[in-house]
Amino acid sequence: MTLSDKLNERYGKPHLSYSSLKKALSDMALFDMHMKGVQERSDALDFGTMYDMLLFDPSKAASTYVVLDNGYVLERCSLKTQEKKAPHMTDEFKEIKESIKAELAAKGQVACTQEDWDTANNMIDRLQYCGIVRDYLTGEFQKEVYQEINGVLVKGYIDCFGGHFICDSKSTRSINGFRYDVNSFCYDIQAYIYCTAMGINEFYWVVQEKSYPYLPAVVRCSEETLFRGEMKFQEAVSKIRGFMDSNDKPKIDFLTFTV
Repeated sequence: MTLSDKLNERYGKPHLSYSSLKKALSDMALFDMHMKGVQERSDALDFGTMYDMLLFDPSKAASTYVVLDNGYVLERCSLKTQEKKAPHMTDEFKEIKESIKAELAAKGQVACTQEDWDTANNMIDRLQYCGIVRDYLTGEFQKEVYQEINGVLVKGYIDCFGGHFICDSKSTRSINGFRYDVNSFCYDIQAYIYCTAMGINEFYWVVQEKSYPYLPAVVRCSEETLFRGEMKFQEAVSKIRGFMDSNDKPKIDFLTFTV
């Protein structure tokens, strides 16, 4: 059986992705959970998803996201909760807020804060003002990649395919620290996958700080970084092959130590 056959048999999908490869490098338990559909949630991931949608499909973002402020939630709380000094800290407030989110989710909508909505829009305004949207974020958005790379079926979505270049949008705490983010978050694997799939080596990250004045930068991916991404890709695939060749319920490593 090929690796794709084994993946499809165990997880119901024959392909890998940047996220699954990244998780395999760090922890096979994370890989296993990701492939089983366990959703990873964090404020940073939620913000990034909203930011990308506003950037590449603003009309869809406007219909998908709903600003949920504390005042709206408080209106649905009891008078007793409303009269408290910190009503947003009460169990009732939290429960009602979660129920509102569930109602929105049932309609295909997502709750967000006013602060995050304004920040994302202000960030995009800065990109447009300085010309980055015009020069680098033009072409085919969210282009699907579904291709065999080095004998492995890989699926992903390119933020922007400009014909002769690829551009990926990233938010960061610090422009100066982004070079370290490329390695620690394995963005180099992503660059390698997309460049290999499209047969080009011109890859850029449009990076932007999430705090005012939302400093942006265009960062070109070097050949050295692409090579490092290829090495990580091969290492991750090797780990996944070993994992898939184990028993039906493969042993997932854990640490033991004494302090």
